[in-house]
Amino acid sequence: MARTENQKRKLLLIRSFLLEKTDEDHPVSMAEILAMLEEQGISAERKSVYADLDALREDGMDIVQSKGGYALASRTFELPELKLLVDAVQASRFITERKSRELISKLQTLCSQSEASRLNRNIAVSGRGKTLNESIYYNVDALQNAITDNQHIRFRYFDWAPDGSRAFREGTYEADPIALCWDDEYYYLIAETEKHGITHYRVDKMLSIQPEGWRSLSRTAKELDLAAYTNRVFGMFSGEVTRVRLRFDNSLSGVVHDRFGADAMLIPDGEDHFILSAEVAVSPLFYSWVMMFGARAELLSPDWARAGYLALLHEAEDHYK
Repeated sequence: MARTENQKRKLLLIRSFLLEKTDEDHPVSMAEILAMLEEQGISAERKSVYADLDALREDGMDIVQSKGGYALASRTFELPELKLLVDAVQASRFITERKSRELISKLQTLCSQSEASRLNRNIAVSGRGKTLNESIYYNVDALQNAITDNQHIRFRYFDWAPDGSRAFREGTYEADPIALCWDDEYYYLIAETEKHGITHYRVDKMLSIQPEGWRSLSRTAKELDLAAYTNRVFGMFSGEVTRVRLRFDNSLSGVVHDRFGADAMLIPDGEDHFILSAEVAVSPLFYSWVMMFGARAELLSPDWARAGYLALLHEAEDHYK
């Protein structure tokens, strides 16, 4: 019985050894495998290790042999893919610094120790403007469950005070969740409420989320085009949705396509400019986006939006005067 258990353990040890120590550039020799087993109190012959390697190959492990020995040539995630995931975790403001480090440590277990050290050199999560709300993971899980289970929710909502404390808004919020979206490095809940219709909340500012009864989405909410919705809302800042016309310098064609999509129709206006017509939620964030291009962008219509833009410019000018 002891020998049978030892053989099972030997196979698992070899599998773990290959996962942790090897990649295409870092094979291990048969002598190193036997030495590892010896350290674990298992005496083995080369022939039995060959059989174990064949068994692991049959189970799907891509074990290759070279002059240097044996190595795992491919994994579920390749190193460039893990680098992308690490970068995403680092850049995500909605993940706290502590959770970022935990996630990156877990991602490092998906490659060899040598490759993990290369991922480690990319880690820079301190001072990246991370959220301070450690409940973000639980919020996302609770909201996803509410959406899947068709549940109405109650929650508390807060803003960050200048001293870094939470300033809770009055009362308890209620909403029918529609979807979660990630915009401008933050997670948002798109929901429908009796007072505001379709609106959204930053997930890292939500607390005490509780499901309560069945949600009753309107037809508009059920048929909501999430891609179009997030495309017209700047910084997830609510505003009156209307069709605007903007005139841009040709040098901004790439920026406009990045914001409104590759299929946005840019109509030439003379040799040096083009005009875009698009639906947006007119808000201070939208005005700020136009403002950052200076004289290279002009909001043409509607008149009320143009007047609002000019009022914001004059307000800023008066402040600096």
